[in-house]
Amino acid sequence: MNENQKIQIQSATFERLLNHLDERKDVQNIDLMNLANFCRNCLSRWYREEAEKKGVTISDPEARKHIYGMPYSEWKDKYQK
Repeated sequence: MNENQKIQIQSATFERLLNHLDERKDVQNIDLMNLANFCRNCLSRWYREEAEKKGVTISDPEARKHIYGMPYSEWKDKYQK
């Protein structure tokens, strides 16, 4: 596997994880934190931090929107218990 293939596979895997989390809105962030020691908010922070390493500035709300598929406040209102 060359580096480009590795990046494409990692990207597809990450998108698959986001789709899985989107399909499982019933799983609360606190559940993820308790079981896996990370949550959607962690993913959004990691996303923002990795963008910064590449010289791309992304705000916290923009990163959360990418992870949640909608503005975080909207997701909270609809799905957070």
